[in-house]
Amino acid sequence: MSPSSRHFDVLIVGSGLAGLSAALHLAATKRVAVLTKRTLSDGASGWAQGGIAAVLGQGDSFASHVADTLVAGAGLCDLAATRLVVEQAPQAIAWLQKMGVPFSREDDHLHLTREGGHAERRIAHVTDATGAAVQQTLIAHVKAHPNITLLEQHTLVDLITGAKLGLAHNRCLGLYALDSVTDQVLTFSAPHTILATGGAGKVYLYTTNPDTATGDGIAAAWRAGCRAQNMEFIQFHPTCLYHPHAKSFLISEAVRGEGGRLLLPDGTRFMPAHDARAELAPRDVVARAIDFEMKKGGLDCVYLDISHQPLAFLQEHFPNIYARCLELGIDIAKQPIPVVPAAHYTCGGVLVDLAGRTDVEGLYAIGETACTGLHGANRLASNSLVECMVFAQAATQAIAQAPATPAAALPAWDDSRVTDADEAVVISHNWDELRRFMWDYVGIVRTNKRLERAAHRIALLQGEIQEFYANFHVTSDLLELRNLVQVADLIVRSAQSRHESRGLHFSRDYPDLAAVALPTILTP
Repeated sequence: MSPSSRHFDVLIVGSGLAGLSAALHLAATKRVAVLTKRTLSDGASGWAQGGIAAVLGQGDSFASHVADTLVAGAGLCDLAATRLVVEQAPQAIAWLQKMGVPFSREDDHLHLTREGGHAERRIAHVTDATGAAVQQTLIAHVKAHPNITLLEQHTLVDLITGAKLGLAHNRCLGLYALDSVTDQVLTFSAPHTILATGGAGKVYLYTTNPDTATGDGIAAAWRAGCRAQNMEFIQFHPTCLYHPHAKSFLISEAVRGEGGRLLLPDGTRFMPAHDARAELAPRDVVARAIDFEMKKGGLDCVYLDISHQPLAFLQEHFPNIYARCLELGIDIAKQPIPVVPAAHYTCGGVLVDLAGRTDVEGLYAIGETACTGLHGANRLASNSLVECMVFAQAATQAIAQAPATPAAALPAWDDSRVTDADEAVVISHNWDELRRFMWDYVGIVRTNKRLERAAHRIALLQGEIQEFYANFHVTSDLLELRNLVQVADLIVRSAQSRHESRGLHFSRDYPDLAAVALPTILTP
C-alpha cells in the first residue's frame, strides 16, 4: 500500500456528537479513523445550548414525546424512526452520564427544562452550554483510545465507490481527503464509511452554524449516487443575537421557555396575534412571525425580553448568554435582547434507513447529514443531539454485524493535469453571491419567482466551480464552495417540487396544506 494510502476498519468523517459517539461504540473491536476538516471541537455540536430531549420526568411518557415530535414535524415524521429515537433517548442520556457529562442537577435528579413544542419538561442540559460539555467529555475519551486515529485538518474531497472505479459491484471503498497542513490529497480505504459532517447552514448569509457547516457529507453522498430527502426544510432559529460584533450567537429556545417575550421596538408583544401558543409555538411559526413583523415594519430586528426574571435566576440558567450579551453592552436583566432569525438546522439530508445505511453499500450517514425521518417538516427543539447518539449506535451495530469484506487497493489521487489557481478571488466572490441570493430567494418565505432566480444563478455557479475544480489544485475553500452549491441546488429543487406550505417550507404561491403529506425524494 502506497505511503499516501491509509487503511482502517471504519472511516468516520466529522467529529461532532454523531461521529465521536460512533467512534467510541466501534473502538472496542475496530480500527477507526476520525477525519475532521478543522479541529475536533469545531463542529456544530459544541454550539448547542439548549440540551437533549428525553423522557426522564414524573408524568412524562414516550407517547407524549412522540406526539410532540409528530406535531412539530407537520405530518412528515417517520413513525418508526421517531419511536426508535424517543425510546432510546433515556439510555443515550445514561451513556453520556457514564462518560462523565456533568448534567445540571436539582436536588437528587437531573434538572429538566422545557422548550417550545414540548408538552413537558424533558430537556436534560448542562446550564446553557450542553453541546460544549458533551463535546469536551467525548473528545477526552476518543483522544485516550488506542484504536481511534484522529486526523484533524483533513477535508473530505470525495468518496471512492466501485461504480466510480468501473467495478461490477458498487459499494463505498473509501475516500480522498485533503490534508490542509501538507496540501496533499490522501487516499483512505475502509469497508465501512460513516458520514457525520453536520448540516449546511453556511449556504445562507445569516446562520447560527459554525463555518464548518458546508454540507460536505450531503454533497459527497449525492455525487456517490445516494438519494437526498426533504432538503427544502431548513429550520431558521427565530432568535439569533443581532449585533454588528456578534457572529451568529444563538439565544437559546430555553429563554422563551422560561418566560421570555418577543417585542417590537415600541415594546408591543406580537406573538399572541400570530399563534395561541405565543412564544412557545414551534420554531417555524415563531420565525415566520418575526420575519412578517420585520418586513411589515421595515425593522432590522425584534427584541426578546427576559428582564422580568431576577438577576440570580438569569445567571444560574443562562450564564453564557448573560455573559456574552454583557460583553456587547446588553444587560439582559435590565433590557431586551435584539434578535433576528437565522438558518439553524438542515432537517433533510442523505436518505437513510433505521440503521443509518444509505443507498450505497458500506456507506452510512448519521446526525444532521442524514435524513432519518425523525424531524419531518420541522425539527422539535432538542431532538437533534439525541438523534446523533441513537443513530450512531444503530449504525455501529449494523457495522458490527456486517460480513467481513477484503480491503480494496485504491488509486492515488491524480492531480498531474492541474495547476495552481491564479485568482482565489473567484471563490470568495462566488461564496458571497451564493449566500446572499439563498438568503433573499430561498429563505423563510418563498415564491416560484424567487426559486427560479435562485436556480438560474446556481446553474451559472456550478459551471464556474466545475471548471475551477477540473483545472486547478483543490483547496479547502474550493471544496466547501463546491459542496455548498450542490446543496443549494438540492434545496431549491426540493422547494420547487413541493406545491404546498408545510412546516419549514412556506410558499406564497402555495399557501395551503396538501391533503396528503409526502416526503420530497431526489435521485441523482
